[in-house]
Parts: sequence; C-alpha cells; structure tokens
Amino acid sequence: MKRGGDMRAIDTNVVVRYLTADDARQAKRAAAIIDGGPVFIATTVLLETEWVLRALYQLAPTEIFASLRTLAGQPTVSLEQPSIVSTALSWAERGVDFADALHLAASDQCAAFVSFDKSLVKTAKTVTGIVVQEP
Repeated sequence: MKRGGDMRAIDTNVVVRYLTADDARQAKRAAAIIDGGPVFIATTVLLETEWVLRALYQLAPTEIFASLRTLAGQPTVSLEQPSIVSTALSWAERGVDFADALHLAASDQCAAFVSFDKSLVKTAKTVTGIVVQEP
C-alpha cells in the first residue's frame, strides 16, 4: 500500500472532540487537524461517532445527523464512501437506524438484504425502497 501526501486519517475521538468541544484543549487540537489540512474519515469512524454521540452524549438524532453532514461538508474532509454516507444520513433522518442505513446503502446493488430485525424489514420498505427480507 502506498502512503504519501499530506492527508491524514482521523479517529473517532478526534471527530467527537471536534463536534462536541467537550474538552477545550483537545477540541482545539482536533479543529487544528480537521480545519488545517486534508483529512480522511472512514465510514467505520462515522458509524462509531454516531453511536458515541447518541449513546454516551445522548444527543438528539437531528443534532447528530446535522453535525455529521456539516463535518462531511468541510472542504478539508474526504469520506471513504461519500454517496453511501449521504444516502444513509437521509434514511436515518427518516427513521432508519444509522448503522442499518449504512448497511442498506452499501448493499443497494444486491437483490435483497436479509435480517431477523422485524422493525428494519418494515421501516426499510417504506423509507429506502430496498427489499429487506427475513431469513
């Protein structure tokens, strides 16, 4: 794998500090990294960030999704899968769990998505247009 250039990949804790500014010193450092040059954010980092903001910080879904959209729109930020993340955020804003929305958006080329989650089967049909089947 070739490494080079000046882009740096960032971890969930950097993203969380940037979005919450709950630790002034670390938030300043996170902002310097994100605002100061090109950064790469893996889809798994966004998934974990959503979970941390929801479960640990107890932020409202609308606030979380708006924050993630704002972050993704920063000129220095490159997402691993920007179209999948955008689709997942749209579906999450309409009631699909963010993790499920990412799974579904990444699977849109498949004939169906199979899950034991009855709620997902029902919600996906009305929100995403993706066929979700029970096994």
